Amino acid sequence: MDMRGYQQYKQQSISSMTPGELLLLLYDELVKRGTMASIALDKGDFETFEAAVDRCSDIVNYLDETLDRKYPISQDLSRMYEYFTYQLGRIRIGRNKKELEALRPMLAEMRDAFHTAERSSSQRKGGQL
Repeated sequence: MDMRGYQQYKQQSISSMTPGELLLLLYDELVKRGTMASIALDKGDFETFEAAVDRCSDIVNYLDETLDRKYPISQDLSRMYEYFTYQLGRIRIGRNKKELEALRPMLAEMRDAFHTAERSSSQRKGGQL
């Protein structure tokens, strides 16, 4: 199979996404990796667990770094991302299932909130409101 064609398709798909769609893609990946970490921890697959938690941390750090600081809500989001980063570090070091299961719904709620905001924004732009 020619992977170059797939990579080109993937790159083109990403480059044609709106900023809101890209944000949702990152949050989807964050939730997916959190679930992956939980499953790996249950199986005792610590290598996969650590890789998934590390990827979550990378995504959260990226989300924090790309915040537009001119908006007041950015300060609140930055504090939330700081909390997520702290918790992910604790989860990774302690292989802490309880903390992971407490964090996962928060990540999903953030994704859902941004999904709702993106949908509302696209409806306003489309003149449907």
